[in-house]
Amino acid sequence: MIRAATLALVLSAILPGQALACRMALLLALDVSSSVDETEYLLQRNGLAAALLAPEVEAAFISGSAPVAISAFEWSGRYNQQTILDWRLIRSPSDLLAASERIASTRRSEDEFPTALGYALGHAASLFDEAPSCDRRTIDVSGDGENNDGFAPGLAYRHFPLQNVTVNALAIGGSVQLEELIEYFRREVIRGPGSFVETASDYNDFENAIRRKLERELSTRAVGALR
Repeated sequence: MIRAATLALVLSAILPGQALACRMALLLALDVSSSVDETEYLLQRNGLAAALLAPEVEAAFISGSAPVAISAFEWSGRYNQQTILDWRLIRSPSDLLAASERIASTRRSEDEFPTALGYALGHAASLFDEAPSCDRRTIDVSGDGENNDGFAPGLAYRHFPLQNVTVNALAIGGSVQLEELIEYFRREVIRGPGSFVETASDYNDFENAIRRKLERELSTRAVGALR
């Protein structure tokens, strides 16, 4: 009896910690569709790598009571998604440096396919199957255009297990009217309490925008029910 009671107490102490291995699983989705030229791609890739090492972003990653899990993939056409950073827990600045270096060393996966944003969100749902068990799940999707291939984001939300996922967007101007893209992302893409659209005037502004976006995502706690 005493042994069984002791075991029950031990399990009750261990299991909650296992259920919340990290405070957030953050999945970064980068647009590499045909509207993104090589210079813009490098600004996006290198901008993300640099933003991960910004002091305010590092502080947002490291200062929480539990680590953040991070992964990243590139997306373009219906069947063109490529992981560039496998899930890893960020417990220290060295972990963040390793993630940044991995992203910076990536070679572009695609450059000739359209913008299948609905498929990208569906793919993101499958990647969460491989993520650690975390308190929250967030998709950070960047793009410079509206969905123009395959099913729309709304169908992805209807048919993929994204009910408990917050989706934030980074609208990148330059090739389209930025205000129209912002409105599209607000109406069709972002999801969940506290979800938001960050903006970059063009790819030269990407590093600053993704830095602001990461700091905000990592510093904000979601409240209420997902829509």
